[in-house]
Amino acid sequence: MSEYSILIGGKAGEGINTAGLSIAGLFSRLGYYTYMYFDYPSLIRGGHNFAIIRASEKKVRAHRTPVDVLLAFDQKSVDNHRERVHDGTTIIYDASGAVKADGYGLPLDRIIKEEKAPPITKNSAMLGALARVAGIEPAVYEDVLRATVPAKHLEANLRVARRGYDTTGEVFTVEPLEHPALPVLTGNEATGLGLVYGGLESYVAYPMTPSSNLLHFLARRAEDLAIKVLHPENEISVILMALGLAYAGEKAAVGTSGGGFCLMTEGLSLAGMSEIPVTIVMGQRPGPSTGVPTYTAQSDLHFVLNAGQGEFPRLVVAPGDLEEAYSWSAAALMLSWKYQVPSIILTDKTLAEGAFSFDAGAVTAPPDREPVLWDGSGGYRRYARTEGGVSPLAFPGREGVIVKASSYAHDETGFTTETAEGVRGLQEKMLAKGESLRRELMTYPAVKTYGPHDAGTTIICWGSQKGACIEAAERFEAQVVQPLVLAPFPVRAWKEAMIGAGRVVCVENNATGELARLLRQQNFDPGRPVLKYDGRPFAVDELEARLGEVIA
Repeated sequence: MSEYSILIGGKAGEGINTAGLSIAGLFSRLGYYTYMYFDYPSLIRGGHNFAIIRASEKKVRAHRTPVDVLLAFDQKSVDNHRERVHDGTTIIYDASGAVKADGYGLPLDRIIKEEKAPPITKNSAMLGALARVAGIEPAVYEDVLRATVPAKHLEANLRVARRGYDTTGEVFTVEPLEHPALPVLTGNEATGLGLVYGGLESYVAYPMTPSSNLLHFLARRAEDLAIKVLHPENEISVILMALGLAYAGEKAAVGTSGGGFCLMTEGLSLAGMSEIPVTIVMGQRPGPSTGVPTYTAQSDLHFVLNAGQGEFPRLVVAPGDLEEAYSWSAAALMLSWKYQVPSIILTDKTLAEGAFSFDAGAVTAPPDREPVLWDGSGGYRRYARTEGGVSPLAFPGREGVIVKASSYAHDETGFTTETAEGVRGLQEKMLAKGESLRRELMTYPAVKTYGPHDAGTTIICWGSQKGACIEAAERFEAQVVQPLVLAPFPVRAWKEAMIGAGRVVCVENNATGELARLLRQQNFDPGRPVLKYDGRPFAVDELEARLGEVIA
């Protein structure tokens, strides 16, 4: 099987993420599936950034430790990744930045001076050098540059790329595949497009890694997507603005991470009591507090499951790849409006900022779901009791209609009540909505399985660790079970998926086994834990070794 791993490294501010995406685009144009993991400290300048791009004939959603080509802009990029280098690794380095390296040294400072090009074009020289080493024709990298570089800088980048190409020599040959070229998107971009498919009209956010790029993406594309994008002064304003928009009838979503979600929890409770729909994209990163802000974790599951005071239903979903991010973001927004509950899309840095080949043909579009609207008959009661707990919606501006939204316990019209009967009835109404939502979710693919069902070994995972788990499971001929809906938990679907599970292992990117704890609460055995909590996701080979210690 044809497969290649490329690492490009340098300082923050040198465009490593953009260069990595260009490399992913290079292989994508040759018909390969690609995945990119981006690692960077929380520095604007300096530090060490690197991206690992993996290209394969088959779909890949995780990286491996060894690399075939190392592209180094400085000595640190050589020294920090020596464990990834093997006998077959080709090293291409900036001769003015790395002085102790073997391989192809590119005189990048001299090249950009002679070509009268800006320093950022060094990335294009590396792209050209990689193309030559991999036996890729110049027309392919030129096509990548034409698609990504602004017109006024294109010629300089093409000249510098050609200089990089001419400086190296062919080491191996990447053969084009017949598979059509797929676009390369980040998880944030797929999530944003899914929200738009689900009916998004306004996106409200304050920048917070790893959800910041979702804000930036939707802001850049707002006109094309026919949405509004709003950037208030803090996360409290974000959630309250979104609730105000929804009260007025506009489908709104917000984005944040753990620290911002802390500030949103009072607004979340307001959404629960007032039955105003809102969708929250919650990108996880290590905590507590600021933690390690540019790295990854799956450590906020129970926070989102239990955030807010009191008892009210919510929908929590955790997609594991681009196709799921797209479809479940759409579903979360539509179901939030149908059942008038908050919905939370739980991602993490690995998925949100990772870049993947996006196969639109593999997307299972969710069924269209519309909110229940008031038909105009009789007097309007915002919180009218119904069999399923969902009250018909009306919005301000309709002649003669008064729409109350209350954070207090209230009667059907929205007036405050403190009677025992009124409080009990309101709580039962909210719980009935949750039960209606749970029943509908039984028709969705809330739990997925991969591999042989009679394998005798089952690997449980959730969210972004899905990709590494599916690949590692092939080595052990194991089944993988992945819950996509975490609240309300799909008990029946989980029971069916775990029939004949055999030995069970639960893989998570946290220190305490948060999915395992949820499974125990639902009276399921999560098996033995395999945990990683250093801010980095599992590499496939790393996970294979860890599973080998557990699966005898």
